[in-house]
Amino acid sequence: MEKFTKFLLSENEMPRQWYNIMADMPNKPLPPLHPGTGKPVGPEDLAAVFPMELIKQEVSTERYIDIPEEVFDLYRTYRPSPLFRARNLEKALGTKSRIYYKYEGGNYSGSHKANTAIPQAYYNKMEGVRRITTETGAGQWGSAMSFACNHFGLELLVFMVRVSFDQKPGRKLMMNTYNARVVPSPSTMTAAGRKVLEADPDSPGSLGIAISEAMEVAVQDPYTKYALGSVLNHVILHQTIIGQEALIQMAKADDYPDVVLGCFGGGSNFSGIAFPFLRENLLNGKKTRLVTIEPASCPKLTKGKFMYDFGDQSGMTPLLPMYSLGHNFIPDKIHAGGLRYHGAGVLVSQLLKDGFVEAKAKFQRECFEGGVLFARTEGILPAPESTYAIAGALDEARRADIDGVSRSILFNLSGHGHFDISAYEKYFEGNLPDHEVTAEEVDRSIAQLNLPVF
Repeated sequence: MEKFTKFLLSENEMPRQWYNIMADMPNKPLPPLHPGTGKPVGPEDLAAVFPMELIKQEVSTERYIDIPEEVFDLYRTYRPSPLFRARNLEKALGTKSRIYYKYEGGNYSGSHKANTAIPQAYYNKMEGVRRITTETGAGQWGSAMSFACNHFGLELLVFMVRVSFDQKPGRKLMMNTYNARVVPSPSTMTAAGRKVLEADPDSPGSLGIAISEAMEVAVQDPYTKYALGSVLNHVILHQTIIGQEALIQMAKADDYPDVVLGCFGGGSNFSGIAFPFLRENLLNGKKTRLVTIEPASCPKLTKGKFMYDFGDQSGMTPLLPMYSLGHNFIPDKIHAGGLRYHGAGVLVSQLLKDGFVEAKAKFQRECFEGGVLFARTEGILPAPESTYAIAGALDEARRADIDGVSRSILFNLSGHGHFDISAYEKYFEGNLPDHEVTAEEVDRSIAQLNLPVF
């Protein structure tokens, strides 16, 4: 057994600003469009659901944005997060490559989601908001937001995708402990939920449906705002503290990654670790490959279409230029609930279209196999979502060995799987099915929308 190698930072080395990739993108994304007029959305169009400071961040092209002191103080309770070299995993593989992981599961929520939950709750509080509504898939985002809202004295209503609500009761209880109300989605509380249930009383739900429900409640009350845990530019902005720390830690390791990987649902954890390294590619001539790993059952980047589509099922959000499977797409009931989203964030979509990032899709059984190997060698039980990044890293190491080279591989271990133990039980029982969406299924889903594809 090799000794564990950990690279830490002091509080004084923590980044005091978030990094905004918009400043350095060669091609800026197309603007979001108003769902009614079809014209570009302005700040006033978003004011009903987001506080103004977050709207400013959403459209900003400034390279760096200061982290407020109150946010930084809460960050310090769990940041800087550690970066490990996975020596025991390397030994088990027999690889010549060097594998590193940035561990984001060591905070109250058990995942990277706290990095944006805290500033979102803070900015809402500063604007006089009293209640926030949100959605959650597997529950990491809801857990993160529930503590952040409770800390800043805000009520929180969480619409949790029904299949995950049933699969992960521990997450619901955790959110209840942090004083949040949790409702399985689709629900009878909203018109959007009732419409889905009328068509399919046994609907497993989706993030698109849960977003519709949360937004519907938010727009009905001037003292309620909506919060989103991935996809949007300001969410990705907050997550870049991960990659900025990792840059410093890789320097302490006297190494630099040839490839950086992250699992992919809407884009926040991949972007958080990858975008600071992309900055080095764009500005300083580095050549790091940036690779997203998504589920074969929800392959928006590898099989979706680049198009204007809604972020929710009911069409309440602006139309976003993104890779999408269609906002009416209902993913298979995989256990990586945080990856069951029909669309990709605007920033990652544009960067993929322009060839600056790569996308791959994997089956959940292979990913769980990698997650178990990782747990047995490195001692951390990974979240189902994080197993996709692990599987991608294992691929890179094996391919490097076939090519006869040694690569430096870095991935984001976005969270732990302590609330997902039932998924591991199904894996060990051989009861974890694989599912792949076909190109024909995607075409049928998109054809129902009557929206233009680029």
